[in-house]
Order: sequence, then structure tokens, then C-alpha cells
Amino acid sequence: MNLENQNILVTGASQGIGAAICEALLSQGAQVALHYHQNRTLAEQLRAAFDGSKSFTIKANLELQGEVENLFKGVISKMKYLDTLVLNAGIFEPHTISDTNEDWWAVWKKTMAINLDAPGLLTKMALEHFKSRGGGRIIYISSRAAFRGETEDYLGYGASKGGLTSLARTVARSYGQFGVKSFIIAPGFTQTAMAATTIAQIGEVLRNETALKEITKPEDIAPLVAFMCSGKMDHATGSVIDMNAGSYVH
Repeated sequence: MNLENQNILVTGASQGIGAAICEALLSQGAQVALHYHQNRTLAEQLRAAFDGSKSFTIKANLELQGEVENLFKGVISKMKYLDTLVLNAGIFEPHTISDTNEDWWAVWKKTMAINLDAPGLLTKMALEHFKSRGGGRIIYISSRAAFRGETEDYLGYGASKGGLTSLARTVARSYGQFGVKSFIIAPGFTQTAMAATTIAQIGEVLRNETALKEITKPEDIAPLVAFMCSGKMDHATGSVIDMNAGSYVH
């Protein structure tokens, strides 16, 4: 599969699922804008491992509206156009009902800002851009939590991923007429730094609840994103692809 001449923005590209996605895209010739917030070194190392002249890193704090706007504008300024937007960045932070209202609210607001508000604004800006170009693709990295709910300490995370999934389906339904395709990938627990603490604590439980008896790796998800970017899945627009080692059917 060849993705040459494809311009793609990946949010949360410095590690985990985002880094694996970028590696898959770069290895197939795509020009990738690698978004990061704090881990510039990791993002630059990934870019430099391939043809660095065709791709670049770009920093943005997704909690801040202005930086979200400047992220998209900066990518378009440098790339001139975008074919696919991959909305991968997200956080997974606990907040329990035993927390003070102030502490609970702070985690809720941060989670919504990064997991839903920023993707919402980037979606809006991408739709404007894609309509002017006759089409494009948006790929949303959601979660199985959007469908089965999440555990009691992650109310904000579950709600944010539910909203993200509904956003993606609305895009598919409303903007297909303009050539915009929208896809949702819903992983279960994945072997990333974000999930490392939980996996260390209950890894055996997580493995046993899957049909494959193993936890999904970022490298399991990345080829699917590349395939979506290729255009060969366009008639699956609006679809949710579960990537959770069969935990739904086990």
C-alpha cells in the first residue's frame, strides 16, 4: 500500500498508539504532521527515522482553544492541504466520587478538553477545509468504553469517548455528501504508557477477559489506520472497528 502524496495530521503522535500510527504512515510514504504536547524528542526521533524532509513535528496544548486553532492553521500553512486527520490524542485520568467537587471537576474538564473539545474544534476546521477541496477523511481513536461504559473511577473518560463516537458518526452522516469520510476505531486496553499502571495492576484480569488472552499493542491498530487513509475503506464511513482482542465476544 502506497500513501505517497498523502498529507496527514496525527494528534498525540509522540508515543503509544499515535507513534505506531505515524510509523505505519511514514513507512508507506505519507507526509505526516506529528503533533505533540511535551515529548518533542520522541516525536523528532520518529520523524527522523524516515524521510524527515517530508514530515514535521508541531506542538500544541489541546486544552487551549488558541493552540488547537493554531495547530490546524500551522499544518495547512506548511502542507498546503490535508487528506486525512487522525484524532488520536487523549488522556485517561481517574477521578472518584470521594474526591472534592473541585478536584473531580478539574479532571472532568481536562478530560473533556483534550478528549472531546479539541477533536470537536479540529473536526470543524477540517470539515471547512475538506468541503473546499471536495473531500477528506477523519479517523477517530475512540474506546470500547464508549459502548460498554468505563469503571467507576473514569466517568469523564467514558463520557468523552461516547461523545467522540457520536461526533464521528454525525460527521459521516452529515458530510458524506461533500466527500468527507469518517471512521471510528475502538480499542480496549492497549499496551501504552497511558495504560501501563492499570495493566501492571490487573494485567492478568485484562488478558483473561479477551478471546485472544493477550492485550492489544499499538502495532495492532496502526495498519488499520493506514488502510483507512488509503481510501480502500471509504464505503465503511461511519463504521466502528473494534480492536480489543475479542473482549466483546468472550
